[in-house]
Amino acid sequence: MFEYSERSKDYQERVRAFVDRHVYPAEEVYEEQVAAMSDRWQAVPPIMEELKAKAREEGLWNMFIAEEKFGPGLSNFEFAPVMEILGRSPIAPEVFNCSAPDVGNMEVLAQYGDEAQQERWLRPLLAGEIRSVFCMTEPEVASSDATNIQTSIERDGDDYVINGRKWWSSGAGHPNAAICIVMGKTDPSAEKHRQQSMVLAPLDTPGIEVVRMLPVFGYDHAPHGHGEVIFRDVRVPVGNMLLGEGRGFEIAQGRLGPGRIHHCMRLIGSSERSLEAMMRRAKARVAFGRPLAERDTIRADIANSRCEIDQARLLTLNAAWKMDREGNKAARKEIAMIKVVAPLMAQRVIDRAIQVHGGGGVSNDFGLAHAFTEARFLRIGDGPDEVHREAIAKLELRSLN
Repeated sequence: MFEYSERSKDYQERVRAFVDRHVYPAEEVYEEQVAAMSDRWQAVPPIMEELKAKAREEGLWNMFIAEEKFGPGLSNFEFAPVMEILGRSPIAPEVFNCSAPDVGNMEVLAQYGDEAQQERWLRPLLAGEIRSVFCMTEPEVASSDATNIQTSIERDGDDYVINGRKWWSSGAGHPNAAICIVMGKTDPSAEKHRQQSMVLAPLDTPGIEVVRMLPVFGYDHAPHGHGEVIFRDVRVPVGNMLLGEGRGFEIAQGRLGPGRIHHCMRLIGSSERSLEAMMRRAKARVAFGRPLAERDTIRADIANSRCEIDQARLLTLNAAWKMDREGNKAARKEIAMIKVVAPLMAQRVIDRAIQVHGGGGVSNDFGLAHAFTEARFLRIGDGPDEVHREAIAKLELRSLN
């Protein structure tokens, strides 16, 4: 059985208390403030900044980052249960500066950025002064295969020139978004995994245009959102290249490992809250003379949900444990496994909770509809199930003597 360090236990206890005391009561206020804005893409709800200030005061900030010079230095395994607690609320990750895509972008800058890049962009991100965007997926190609990326990044003297179209660029609508990491091709003639590079592009650079914000099953996620972005002859200094030309695929693989741990544990937290909502509803609702909780089918749904949540949690913790001890590459099968298992599990559990809530479940009154769409989207957004299953099968076949 896995055992958490005393440091991890301390953070879990403090974060859980903070979420109970501050975040849950603020969820409705947050939604009301967003809805009341005349332009929901131009301002951050005041309650969010208040919560962030409280979290920083209590030292509950940047808990995801493993390098102690930038944060508390929690490992993947230590941070995983903390992210589960944050996943119970749709606004909690941002409160603690642990939300996507900033988490992944900060990890990239911490691991692959040079001193100047870290000082210019990582420090403000860690301080919560700015937000960031990750531009990888493209509408014209199957981006599940990163070698398909068509955006060009061409050297021209002391600059790189970026041309291309991206979409599902999370954070592109946020008023505090200041920097994006762009993946494109610097050498189409190179070996297919050495063609791609990643470069830093400030969002106020001429030639960058956010064409539209994309809804996810009808939710636009303002003021954060997911944008379609065009790069037209966007010039950035050569010093904005991350790690070096041809290293983009390497960076992408390094970025996705911890990110999948975060997404999966967040889904487990969302599933736990949905199961609790299902049980409360089942106890309180009476149909045909008996509480729903006395119905065999509802009891089976509760039992199956408990089994599936715990299975997914242990599988995810195993992946985090292996990443910490053997590295992301050695844990690639375990990482792929949790990406397949966790979103599917969350969909099933949340769907059962929706069913118990009846018409209320598909409304916005209980948060279940939004939680369901998040789980469904992550079966694509963090790489499609089919790609992960293919990777798992290949690794299994190689292990056969």
